[in-house]
Amino acid sequence: MIPTITYKLGNDLDLDAVIDLYVASTLGERRPVDSRECMAQMMAHANLVVTAWDGDLLVGISRTLTDFCYIAYLADLAVRQSHQKQGIGKELIRRTQAALGPRARIILLAAPAAQDYYPHIGFTQHPRAWTLGPGERVQG
Repeated sequence: MIPTITYKLGNDLDLDAVIDLYVASTLGERRPVDSRECMAQMMAHANLVVTAWDGDLLVGISRTLTDFCYIAYLADLAVRQSHQKQGIGKELIRRTQAALGPRARIILLAAPAAQDYYPHIGFTQHPRAWTLGPGERVQG
């Protein structure tokens, strides 16, 4: 039986449910799930959050930082492993895009295991992305 998934906007979420989702989706391997303070700040400061629910169970999240008119950084896309391959990730992205202005571009950094997923659903790879990590400094 296919579950009925409902979607909601907003970042007023139970932190334990969010952390549980990140761990259950494997995104927890690359996020600071052991730091409640950091995870709370990540949720509080995201200005566009779309969630997917199977009843009372949080099964997916799209966490975005955006100006709503030009750019949107899709920082996290997570779907519980038990609910993957049902179109939930695509629907989270669709709803994120719908909440943005018509000119806003979505940008993301793919997890290594997901790098083949994004071109499959219509994203274009950008060869000129750069990062400056924690502890790294601008030189010169």
